[in-house]
Amino acid sequence: MKITTATFHTSAAGLQDCPPSELPEFAFIGRSNVGKSSLLNMLCNQKGLAKVSQKPGHTRLINFFVVNKEWALVDLPGYGYAKAAKAERYRFNDFVADYLESREELSHVFVLIDSRHSPMKNDLDFVSWLVEVGVPFSLVFTKSDKLKKGKIEKNRQAFLDAMKEFSEGDPPTFITSAANNDGRLDVLRFIGEKIRGGI
Repeated sequence: MKITTATFHTSAAGLQDCPPSELPEFAFIGRSNVGKSSLLNMLCNQKGLAKVSQKPGHTRLINFFVVNKEWALVDLPGYGYAKAAKAERYRFNDFVADYLESREELSHVFVLIDSRHSPMKNDLDFVSWLVEVGVPFSLVFTKSDKLKKGKIEKNRQAFLDAMKEFSEGDPPTFITSAANNDGRLDVLRFIGEKIRGGI
């Protein structure tokens, strides 16, 4: 898939604020500081499309971007940011859950995992919940430029092994780096095939 246009559409503070749409939506979510904004900018080949912040938890709204006038990229707030008030953190988790469970236009969720780490509980808890509610997803291992290939593969396999406690079969996985464009074409090809109904 070649990206010709990618534009910000709107933000929503909850499911009720999400825009009416006939476009399939592909949502991206991950633990705070996993490199989500950098990855989204890399995928769309626009440095300033999603705001990159040094402060974890910068995204606190559901942000919609229209790509090629064909599909919507949805930037979801990261889970587990520590600076927010506890009440706000719970509210934010509720509206993300509402979107993921009830948004009819949602086609697929990409869960971002920091490839530098062994499986982390909040990542596994979130993926377990997706399995429980039946939301289709892939795993995107980020920051692959920071680690040797063998170590990345070890961490990827360890995550898949940990998932066996609550899931049958492995989800699609992608190894990416916003620094050197690794995995960009693989993710975009997957999205294109989903849109065409090939997978």
